[in-house]
Amino acid sequence: MKTVRYGFIGCGAVGQRRHLRESTLNRKIEIAAVCDINKSRARRVGRQFAAPVYFDYRDMLRDAALDAVVVGTPNALHADMTVDACKAGCHVLCEKPMTITTRDARRMIKAAAQAKRFLMIGHNQRFMPPHVKAKRMIEAGDIGRVLSFVSVFKHGGPEQWSADGMDSWFFKKAEAGFGVLGDLAVHKVDLMRWLLDEEFTDVSARVATLDKRRGRHLMRLEDTALLTLRTASRIIGSIDTSWTNYGLEENHTTIYGDRGVLRIGIDPDYPLIHETRDGKRRRLRVGPMSTNKKQHRSGVIDAFTDCILQNRQPPIPAADAQHGLAVILTAIRAAKQGKTLKVR
Repeated sequence: MKTVRYGFIGCGAVGQRRHLRESTLNRKIEIAAVCDINKSRARRVGRQFAAPVYFDYRDMLRDAALDAVVVGTPNALHADMTVDACKAGCHVLCEKPMTITTRDARRMIKAAAQAKRFLMIGHNQRFMPPHVKAKRMIEAGDIGRVLSFVSVFKHGGPEQWSADGMDSWFFKKAEAGFGVLGDLAVHKVDLMRWLLDEEFTDVSARVATLDKRRGRHLMRLEDTALLTLRTASRIIGSIDTSWTNYGLEENHTTIYGDRGVLRIGIDPDYPLIHETRDGKRRRLRVGPMSTNKKQHRSGVIDAFTDCILQNRQPPIPAADAQHGLAVILTAIRAAKQGKTLKVR
C-alpha cells in the first residue's frame, strides 16, 4: 500500500478546514469518499474535493473500498460509527472527545483490537510545535521536577466557526453530551497528561452555564469549566476553559518546576518562554500555535496515515483518550457533589 484511501464521515467545519484540507497536501492520502446527512453540504464538499458523495456512512463503508475513515460527527455518534468502520476493515481517526460514555469508549477500543485496525483520537494539541518542544525540555530536566501547572483554553464558542452557528449540534445535549468540557477541557486534559507523562488521579471542578442560550433560556450544557487536578506524583494543576471569552482566543499553559518555568502560548511571537531559577529568560521561536481563526497544518492525519502505511501504533493511543474522557466524566460528578473525586 502506497496511499491510504480515506472516507470522511461528517463534512462540518473541522472536516472541511482541517482533515480534508490537510489531506489535499499529503500525496499519501486519497480522498475516496465524503459523507454527510446534510445532502447539500455533502454535495458541495464532494465537488470541492472531487470525491464521491454518500448520505449514509454505512453505504460508504460497504461500497467505497476504503482503507480508513475520519469520524467528524456529533460526539454521541462516534462509538457506533467507529465500531461499524472497524468491522468493515477500516482504520479510524476519530475526532475528540472519543465518545460520551466509558462503556462506549471500551466498545471502540475492543472493536479496533478485534479487527486488528488502528484507532486514534484527534487530539491536535499534542502536535503543536511549542507543545512538542516543551515536552522535550521537560523530559530533559530543563525545569527540574514539575510541581504545578495552569492551563487555559477560552474562546467565544463553537458558533463562531461551526458550519451551523447556534444551530450546531455542539449546543444539543443529546448529540454533544458535553459543552466546553468535551470541546476544550478534554484537549487540555490530554495535553497535560502527555506533557507530564502522568495519570491524573484526583479531580474537583466547578462548571456553569453563564451566557450561552437557546432562545431566551440558558442552554443545558456548560459554557464554563474550571478543573483542579492532581497526578500520581502529586503534581497539582488547574485547567480553565470557557466559551464566553468574546475577546482574543486564549490557549496557553504555564508549567512550574523546582528549577524553572515554561510559559507556552502566551507571547504569539515567542510561543515558548523558558525562565530559570537564577533569573535567566529565553524566548524561543519554535513554530506557531493554531487558533480557530488562524489554522496551521495540524499534522494529525499525516501522522495517522504514516502509522497505517508503516504498520505501527498511532502516537495517540485510544487508551489515552479513554483516560481523558474518564477525567471529564469524573469532573462532572465532582462538580455535582461539590467534592474532590478519584478518577475512574
